[in-house]
Amino acid sequence: MSPALNSPKEIHRWCRNFPGTKAQIREARRFVTSYLGDLPEADTAELVVSELATNAIRHTRSGRAGGRFGVTLHAGTTLLILAVDDEGGPSIPYVCQAEDTDQSGRGLHLVDSLTTRWGVHGDEGGRTVWGLIPLASAGQTV
Repeated sequence: MSPALNSPKEIHRWCRNFPGTKAQIREARRFVTSYLGDLPEADTAELVVSELATNAIRHTRSGRAGGRFGVTLHAGTTLLILAVDDEGGPSIPYVCQAEDTDQSGRGLHLVDSLTTRWGVHGDEGGRTVWGLIPLASAGQTV
């Protein structure tokens, strides 16, 4: 088990805010992997946070001058909840259809395939996009 997740009976929560710039997507990935350490799910969580942070700065006010986005991790014994908060915008995140020519929503296909469930709550004043990633049991080998 990761050093950060040293007690299997506890629920851990970590939050951090980032300036809404492209360079901070890498920092958001580092934030996630630094807490998940050597857990097998760390790579999956890194990909999910990368997509959600990218969407936050591309499609919301988080990407404007002075904008910010936040990353929250809730880790229990069997489930990781990964959430990205943004400053909102006029469109709602969605998975686009394959025939759509618009690039919006294509990365959410990745989020949809890597998580057991994902969703959005909030409005144009600010949203949270979240995903659920199952964690392997402490005694289970992967």
